[in-house]
This record gives sequence, C-alpha cells and structure tokens, in this order.
Amino acid sequence: MLRGLILLLSGMAAVSAFTSSRSVVRHRRSAALQMVQGQGSGYKKVFVAGGSKGTGRLIIDKLLASGAEVVALVRSDDSFSELSGLDGVTAIQGDAFDYKTVEGSLDGCDACITTLGGSTEGGEDGKMVDYVGNNNVIEAAGILGVTRVVLVTSIGCGDSKDAPPPSVYEVLKKVLEQKEKAERVLQRYYTNSNWTIIRPGGLVTDKATGKASLTEDSSVIGSIRREDLADLVVSALSSKKSEKKVLSAIDFSIPSAANPDGLTADEFVLE
Repeated sequence: MLRGLILLLSGMAAVSAFTSSRSVVRHRRSAALQMVQGQGSGYKKVFVAGGSKGTGRLIIDKLLASGAEVVALVRSDDSFSELSGLDGVTAIQGDAFDYKTVEGSLDGCDACITTLGGSTEGGEDGKMVDYVGNNNVIEAAGILGVTRVVLVTSIGCGDSKDAPPPSVYEVLKKVLEQKEKAERVLQRYYTNSNWTIIRPGGLVTDKATGKASLTEDSSVIGSIRREDLADLVVSALSSKKSEKKVLSAIDFSIPSAANPDGLTADEFVLE
C-alpha cells in the first residue's frame, strides 16, 4: 500500500493533476542550452548535490552542454567512476550528511544546485538527507559566499501543502516536512543569498516533452519528465528573474484523468 501511494505521486500523469484555471505560455527548452549566466554574470563552476542519478544527473549533462564546469558530490563507487570520466566534471566521493565534506566540495564554486532527497524512512538515526543534506549545502554556501543557490524540493512543501491529494501527502508527509525545513532555512536565514526554490510535481522518467513550465501558483499539481525539470532548473540558474522566487514545475501537456478540462496556470517566464 505504501509503495503504491508513493508511485502515485511519481506517476501523477495518469492519476492526479489538480490545477488552477489560468492560461500558460510554454517554456522554451533551448534556454537551458545557452551559456550559464545571469544577466551578464557568468557561473563558470557549479556545485551539484544529488547528481548521481535522476534529475541531478541530467542537470550535470545540461550544465556541461552550457559550457559550465561541474563539481559533483556523490556517494557510490559507480557514480564516482562514471562522473570522473566526464570532461568538465570534478567528482568528489563523500556523504552529504557530513558538513565538512560538503563545504570542501563547494569551496571554489560560484553557484550550487541541490536535488538531494531520500526515502520516507530516513537513515538509521532517523535523519533525512532532505533536510540535513540540503541544510549542509545551504550553510556551506553561506559561509563560503556562494550566493547563487537553487534548491529543488517538491510540490507539497510550504504553501503548496494542499496541492497533492490528501492520501499522497500523508504518505510523504515526513519527507515533505524535511524538505520544507530546508526551504525555510534558505528563505529566512540566508537573506544575502540569491536563492531559487523549485518544487516539481510527480517525476516521470521518460523522454522530455519540451512543454514543461514554471509557475508561482502554489495550487498546481501534476507530473513532469525529469529531463524537462533539468532544463528548467538550469534555465532558472541563469535567470535573474528567478532569484528569491518559489516556483512549481509542471507539464500541463501530460494528460490527467483528474484534469479533464486541461486547466493550466500562468507561467513564470524566465527570459
């Protein structure tokens, strides 16, 4: 039952997409492949936490394609070996639970992206990377003066709490609360940081549609392909307009039985 409800959120394309009734202008994926820069201020070396697989791994590829150098903190031998073989990537093997490892990895970078997340159970001591790992990245960035931070969490955090179906929220409540704690730390205590928080809907591993978008509407829910999310994250990194914004990431083109009228939301335009 637990596994089924978790899969429900990650596969919302088929089962859930409650949205508002506003119009949307589609995001242009090509922006993510432009040089990583913000209104003339280039980010040449970007730290990525959570880059061993999923969305984080795709973000690394897109950063490299944009011309940026990447520093990736990974745990597994396989991920370390794979990323070490890529031109433009400095792979560091370590654990995001360890603050000193995070700080040492982030030192020398001029921007950071974290997609850290774990299971609903947490570690043996009950600590969850959704808060502890992300908090370590945020704290290290603050201490080192890395002011550009993109934190990827989830719809269901903060003022989007009522967006997911109640049954799904209850199953994922512990994870969402931990992610929300990381959001609050970034927003409340790192006021000099040019942060962006991106909350994706249910993540789908499939070919990108190129039709995903960001919105400030916290009531939206639905699905998004991981590759599309990676495009949006890299595009947001390069956009001054996204600084100090909390944005939901959704692909309204994915059919949903819960949204038969195809209702959408206003897009937050990065360019």
